[in-house]
Amino acid sequence: MSRILVLNCGSSSVKYRLYDGEQVRDKGTVERIGEPGGGPADHETAVREIIERLDLDGLAGIGHRVVHGGRRFSAPVLIDAGVIAAIEDLVPLAPLHNPANLAGIRVAREALPDTPQVAVFDTAFHHTLPEAAATYAIDRDTAERWGIRRYGFHGTSHAYVSRRTAELLGRPYAELNTITLHLGNGASACAVRGGRSVATSMGMSPLEGLVMGTRSGDLDPTVIFHLRREAGMGVDEIDDLLNHRSGLLGLTGVNDMREVLARRDAGDPAATLAFDVYRRRITGYVGAYYALLGRVDAVTFTAGVGEHAAPVRAASLAGLERLGIAVDPTRNDGSGDRVISPDGAEVTVCAVNTDEEREIARETRDVLGSLG
Repeated sequence: MSRILVLNCGSSSVKYRLYDGEQVRDKGTVERIGEPGGGPADHETAVREIIERLDLDGLAGIGHRVVHGGRRFSAPVLIDAGVIAAIEDLVPLAPLHNPANLAGIRVAREALPDTPQVAVFDTAFHHTLPEAAATYAIDRDTAERWGIRRYGFHGTSHAYVSRRTAELLGRPYAELNTITLHLGNGASACAVRGGRSVATSMGMSPLEGLVMGTRSGDLDPTVIFHLRREAGMGVDEIDDLLNHRSGLLGLTGVNDMREVLARRDAGDPAATLAFDVYRRRITGYVGAYYALLGRVDAVTFTAGVGEHAAPVRAASLAGLERLGIAVDPTRNDGSGDRVISPDGAEVTVCAVNTDEEREIARETRDVLGSLG
């Protein structure tokens, strides 16, 4: 059961890793799928080429990342026709990602029909959210009919990082309260109590919550009505604005935090404002989740920005010293999985490199092991 292939099909890319136990035997990313003059024509072609290239002798199983599992999937599951049909039914909740996930599943099942395959859902980690955290205050019948609730995303990352934080601190995972901050082009916060997600910033879709590379995050819903009624913008146009032309990109013209930081350091007022809006949102969520958890043992940064942008980490936690949260400037400038708070701090602040593929492989092994 040691050899596991992980396929992570994104909207225009496929990341893959072949594990032999904990060791990565092969890995790569196929990008620009379906783009003119770019990569493969579609996800089916990309996955087929990956499988044909890899040495899959002795493969025990394949783990597939699936973005949206709705209310049905609260844990990873062995894939069969019923699971595929259910993932198809959830496409309206994740129109950019679930179809790509399904394409990878179908090709892999066709190429390796005798190999067990497992779906690992981004939303599953957040099934432990209390109803009070998952419920929006709208008409109950409407919400139930149309599946309107907080699902949460980045679940495999939050699961891996919160567990890795416990290892880093030498503490039992079941006893640790952690706030995890996944800051990449997409960004989300999560409050984890004893290994269970109890609050998360993304909602029915990945649009809610923190400021992101191209997404607005939290927004007064009236903005949508105003743009529709007064600006005459269509629903699809507003959707595109909030998901693809907002966030850092909307505020500065670039969605790369490295460029935003460089412009801020050069005195660009737009970049300075964008940085302040970005870190202020994070600070607010950390404070709110501190209140919800009651006791916080660790705050952990992860993903591209969280792992590499020391100014973001420092600014996001500035002013929280009375809560026992502080960042040591020297440690903050390091790299790798590490503690970045001062010695003796009441709350340990960490930076941890996320590894969603490793988490998918772990969960896939757990499912296969349960089959006997």
